[in-house]
Amino acid sequence: MKRSRFGDGVLLIFILAQVADGVFTYLGVSTGIASEGNPLVAWYIATFGVGVAVVGAKTVAIALGAALHMRAMHRTIGLLAILYLAVAVLPWTQTLFN
Repeated sequence: MKRSRFGDGVLLIFILAQVADGVFTYLGVSTGIASEGNPLVAWYIATFGVGVAVVGAKTVAIALGAALHMRAMHRTIGLLAILYLAVAVLPWTQTLFN
């Protein structure tokens, strides 16, 4: 498979968005500032604790992003990265830092 700088860059942005969402989710939920909006992740948090749940959810998301990268689905990864930045990272940023 031929390397793609665009694909590598998009994957990096996707991973950074996942890490930011994970850190912000952990901070928001563990301090009680906000609750998790995803019902599945909220259940994992209630069952296993915020740290384990967030690390598990973000690990799965990054692994699935890597699988898309291996299939050269870089536009899809890019759209997912934009989606995460818009509906997860930006709201957490506003909640935590305003």
